[in-house]
Amino acid sequence: MDYCVHRTRSACGRLGLAARIYPGPVSGGAAMPLLLMHGLTRNAADFEPLAAHLARRYRLIVPDQRGRGLSDPDPEPDNYRPDVYVADMMALLAELGVERAGLIGTSMGGLMAMMMAAAQPDRFPTLVLNDVGPVLDAEGIARIQGYVGPSGAMADWDAAARTCAAINRAAFPDYDHADWLAFARRTCRAGDEGVAFAYDPAIARSIGGDAPATVPPDLWPLWDALGGLPVLVVRGELSDLLSRETVAAMRARHAGPFALAEVPRVGHAPILDEKEALDAIERHLGRTVT
Repeated sequence: MDYCVHRTRSACGRLGLAARIYPGPVSGGAAMPLLLMHGLTRNAADFEPLAAHLARRYRLIVPDQRGRGLSDPDPEPDNYRPDVYVADMMALLAELGVERAGLIGTSMGGLMAMMMAAAQPDRFPTLVLNDVGPVLDAEGIARIQGYVGPSGAMADWDAAARTCAAINRAAFPDYDHADWLAFARRTCRAGDEGVAFAYDPAIARSIGGDAPATVPPDLWPLWDALGGLPVLVVRGELSDLLSRETVAAMRARHAGPFALAEVPRVGHAPILDEKEALDAIERHLGRTVT
């Protein structure tokens, strides 16, 4: 689908940031736009498969968070944390003149969506959370800690595909080389020295240690603050970050409409073009986005 790259500034004004804008329908009364927010090591391209399904009906705003994709790295790595990213998102929406938006967030982006909707529920009246919740399992955090950070350039796209497979094979056991090549092209970029992951290696600081900055210590108050907002949770059946027990507790504690879609034979995190995920997202948006 066609999109333009919107150039903007971070909330602090120091960094240049980028966002893909899919304009949506040109006539017929456009629905409320959607803000799509990626995970820790991903970028706007991570949503290409989902955008191919949604962009004909919705205006999509898909940013590269600072230090990812086409956005500038932050010379102060301590700024790689969700509250800073949320401030960037608020500045972006204000610049675009967006007063209300639905939120779709993968992993870290889902934590951001929870923060934004809890703070301004009238402005962000519907959420899709992709494989994330108020409790993040230690096994998944340890796995992420094990691969995020500095790494050498890869020789070519085939090498990048093999590297992506080595890191993520447990999450996508049915992928073949063509799938991994597509995955690599969404998560890496080519440069003079070869192909490298499209994120600032310094983001590793935000996920390091026993109390990662990316993961606030107690997220249940944030979840409870969502009140009656409609929420769809997409969970990978093989997820090591979001457990079924956490999802059950989320459902029990949520005052508003709650739906779950579990994607079989997929771990953290679903791409969101899987049939189970896509069908649930389209139903959820059809009911809640006007």
